[in-house]
Amino acid sequence: MNLKEAFRFQNKLQTLMDEAQYILGDESNVTRVKTTYLRKKVMAEAENETAETLPDTEYAEQITELAGFVMHLLGIREALALSIRAAKSALPLDMDSEVSLNTKRQSIAATLRRMAGLRSTEVLVRGGGTGYRFNAEGNQVSYKCDVERVTTINFDRNVIRGYLAEMNRKADDISAQLDRCQVNAEVDFVAPFDVNDSFADVFGAYCAGQK
Repeated sequence: MNLKEAFRFQNKLQTLMDEAQYILGDESNVTRVKTTYLRKKVMAEAENETAETLPDTEYAEQITELAGFVMHLLGIREALALSIRAAKSALPLDMDSEVSLNTKRQSIAATLRRMAGLRSTEVLVRGGGTGYRFNAEGNQVSYKCDVERVTTINFDRNVIRGYLAEMNRKADDISAQLDRCQVNAEVDFVAPFDVNDSFADVFGAYCAGQK
């Protein structure tokens, strides 16, 4: 498989493990509750009655096997991780570092794009200002006045646009390289099941293999 397929299978393993852990993490799925009504203590002629509440999950009779299944999936994921690491080490670029850097490049580009889109503005706000003065009687009174608000950019737009163009070019170039790496890099790993198999299918095959 190539790196792209390996990453997809890695995500599948994580989904299966999450589902199994969700079942195992719910106490009502991994315990049986036996309730006995001690009627004989109250009435000598009555019989005690016992009721047992079974786990809700359809895997109630396979909880131990389910725990083993999680360990089995973890082992597969560990083997896949080693194969992915070996494939990445043979690439012409540090994939993990470039993915992180490209995320930052795209974030910076978004900031620069917002800056480049800013325009100088001039707004007159009628009655937007207040002040105080003394009237003819010498009393201090408030008054309102119009406010002129002028907003101008305090940076060189051409420089910012140049940075933005450079950032976009670099990010696009690295993205293309990463895409080629994912398709062309071979991972020495054979998937033990199809990535489209359901949880029940994979778990069933695991249980059958344990017999």
